[in-house]
Amino acid sequence: MRRDTVGWMSCNPAIGGLAKGQMVREVDALGGLMGRAADATGIQFRLLNRRKGPAVRSPRAQCDRQAYHDFVLREIEATPNLTLLEGVIDDLLVTDDRVRGCRAADGRRLLARAVILTAGTFLKGLLHIGSEMTVGGRMGEPSAERLGDDLRRYGFRVGRLKTGTPPRLHAKSVNFDRLEMQPGDDVPGPFSHATGRLVLEQLPCWITYTNVRTHDIIRARLDEAPLFSGQIQSTGPRYCPSIELKVVRFPDKDRHQVFLEPEGRDTDQMYCNGLATSIPRDMQVEMVHSIEGLEHAVLTRFGYAVEYDACDPTQLKPSLESKLIEGLFLAGRTER
Repeated sequence: MRRDTVGWMSCNPAIGGLAKGQMVREVDALGGLMGRAADATGIQFRLLNRRKGPAVRSPRAQCDRQAYHDFVLREIEATPNLTLLEGVIDDLLVTDDRVRGCRAADGRRLLARAVILTAGTFLKGLLHIGSEMTVGGRMGEPSAERLGDDLRRYGFRVGRLKTGTPPRLHAKSVNFDRLEMQPGDDVPGPFSHATGRLVLEQLPCWITYTNVRTHDIIRARLDEAPLFSGQIQSTGPRYCPSIELKVVRFPDKDRHQVFLEPEGRDTDQMYCNGLATSIPRDMQVEMVHSIEGLEHAVLTRFGYAVEYDACDPTQLKPSLESKLIEGLFLAGRTER
């Protein structure tokens, strides 16, 4: 939708991880850009599950958000025979059950033999912070309001999904003396087959934990959390539950791990991995301040949830081509 957000990492600026690091290497083997971009912009590399068997070990890199965007945009603009256009797509051009292109909101008709829809959270996106609701694909960016309805018109089963993101903190307001340091690997391993040896200064991440007081703060006003007030009715991913959901689902646990991860080399903003939430703003401040090392932390951005349209993946072939419209492929959060 915007050139200045190409390659912009919506949530944590990290690549890989459990069940995902292997996929990054598969993408790289097919000529994809993600592995090379991670190697070029990573600030910490770790092989997860080293103490377990090789089958469950997985590479992960914390990246510099701005540098990753800059690298991807440069590579795309330098790629021969590839044209980058800005705009919002409102509908598909279809004749005899075959895609012929798409139409932009400004009236442009873009003709094509194949269309690949990778919409992320932008199809009729709706953001939630407490009772506040804002239309958007992610904070500060618009939503594609018409394309989901266009898919419904062509017979696609389109539902609603939900995901979330945690608050961000100003690093200078964090008491790192009370946190556990998590360094990168002594010999960092690259993602890309094209990358030789990685030589870089790695930045540490940090670990802290929620506690009984944190959980009590959440439970006391659970009726104000959109996930429990009925404001959000969509299904969320199992791999990234919100902190309020973890508190409710696991009442026997008196703490949950929180990773504080830098978002880049030239920024003081830190990502609170493990605190995804959509509770009200004042609750978020109280929750963060209840955690060891974060008693005086300044929130630079509040966490929020986002609901968005997504297609039923049983309507796709193994190639991700749609069964309903020839030449139309769906990937990247368009499926559930």
